[in-house]
Amino acid sequence: MPAGCRARTGIIDSMTPVERENPSKVIDQSRRRQIAARAGVEPHAVNDLVKQFDAMAQMMTQMAGKGMRERMKMVRGFGCGPSSFSPETGRRGALVLGHQAPSLVFWAPLSCVIFRSADKLTMLTPMTNERLRPERNLALELVRTTEAAAIAAARWVGRGDKIGGDQAAVDAMRSVLDGVQMDGVVVIGEGEKDEAPMLYNGEHVGNGEPPATDIAVDPIDGTTLTALGRGGAIAVIAAAERGSMFNPGSMVYMEKIAVGPEGAGICDIRLPVGRNLTALAKAKGKAVSDLTCMVLDRPRHSTLVQEIRDAGARILSIPDGDVAGAIATCWPESGVDILFGIGGTPEGVIAACALKAMGGDLQGRLWARNDADRALAEEEGFDLEQILGLDDLVTTDNCFFAATGITTGDLLKGVAYEKGALTTESLVMRGTTGTVRLIEARHSLEKLQHMDAPDF
Repeated sequence: MPAGCRARTGIIDSMTPVERENPSKVIDQSRRRQIAARAGVEPHAVNDLVKQFDAMAQMMTQMAGKGMRERMKMVRGFGCGPSSFSPETGRRGALVLGHQAPSLVFWAPLSCVIFRSADKLTMLTPMTNERLRPERNLALELVRTTEAAAIAAARWVGRGDKIGGDQAAVDAMRSVLDGVQMDGVVVIGEGEKDEAPMLYNGEHVGNGEPPATDIAVDPIDGTTLTALGRGGAIAVIAAAERGSMFNPGSMVYMEKIAVGPEGAGICDIRLPVGRNLTALAKAKGKAVSDLTCMVLDRPRHSTLVQEIRDAGARILSIPDGDVAGAIATCWPESGVDILFGIGGTPEGVIAACALKAMGGDLQGRLWARNDADRALAEEEGFDLEQILGLDDLVTTDNCFFAATGITTGDLLKGVAYEKGALTTESLVMRGTTGTVRLIEARHSLEKLQHMDAPDF
C-alpha cells in the first residue's frame, strides 16, 4: 500500500464515527493533535485530510442529479487521472459518491481509493475492485509473538508485580512483531501513545509490506493471575483485514455473552438470563442444572450471579482473563457452556476473532460505568443500546488469532522449564478456514540467549 494511503488510513481509524461524518465541524485543533498522535503523523496531515474531505463534500453536492459520465469528469477534475480507475472501480466510486450521507470519502490521486462509512473502511487499489487482504495464514507467524510474550512474562509469575510482568511481555511481543511480513496498525493495544511507549493504539507494526491488517494485542490476558501465580494467564494477539476491527474508542467496558457452536444464534443478550439458559440447555440436549456459566468475579455481577443461581445453573467464577473465558465456551474439554458478564471491550474484539474460527457466537453491548462514560459515549458517537455481534466486532472472516499459555489453566498449559529448555503450548486459529491448531513448542534457552531478543 502506498505510504500516503497508509497514513490516511491511520488518521481515519483514529477518528470516532461522529468525527468521520463531519470532521471539519466536529474536530477542533486539540482533538486534531490527539488524532495525529494516535495515527503517528504530524498534525498538519490531519488538517490536510480534513481539507480534502471538505473539497470532496463540495464536489459530491455538485454531483447530485448528474449522470455517470458527468460524475467521472468531475472526479478527474478533482485530480485523478483516468488511468487510476478500472471501469468497475469507477462505478463503485460513483455509487459511493452518490450516497446521501457519505463520510470521509476521498481519492488519493493515482494511488488508491479510500472511503469510510461510520463503521467500516474500504480501500480499492488502482485497476482492481478487490480489497487488500491477507492471503497466507498469518496466525502461524503471529504465534511467535505470543510465545515470546509468554516466555518473557513467565519469569514474573508469582512475583506480585503486574506492571513489571506486563512490560516484559509487551517488550517481547513488540520485538518479534517487527519481523512479521505485514503492514499492521494496532487498533486495540496498550493505550494511547502518551500512555504506552510500545503497542499503543495507532502504532504501525510489522515490516510495512502487504497485507494491510488491523492488529489487536493483549500481551497478558490475566496480569493479576500472573502476578499472583494463579492459573489461566495467556498472551494473545489477533489480526484481520485493515478496517475490519471494531474500534471501541474510550469505551473500555462491554457487557458480553459468549457461547460455543451449539449455542450460536440461540442466545440473546437482551433476554433474561433464565430464558437464555433454557434455550441453550435445549440446544445442547442438557438440563439447565447441567450447564456451567463462567463469570468474572466482580461486585458488579452480584445480580447476574443470583439470576444464574435462581435458574439452577452452575457457576465457574474467574478472577481475570475473559478472552480465555470466551474461548473456553468453544473448547469441549473446558466444561464451560456460556460466558456472562461485563468485561473489557478490547478483549471482546480479540475473542470475536477466535470465536469466528471456532464457530462460536458472541454478543456485546457497550457499558458505561458512570455519567462520565455516558457522556464520552455520546461524544464519540456510540449507542449504548446497540447490540454488537461477531460481524460488528470483526466485519470479515479473514481474521487470525494466536494465544500462548503463561500459567497453566483449563485452556492451555503454561510455560514449563526443564534443563536447558522450556516448553510452550499455543492455540492458532484462522477464520476463513475454521482451522484450530494446538502447538507445543520446545525452546532452547542457550540459543535464545544468543539472539537479539528480550531477556528470556
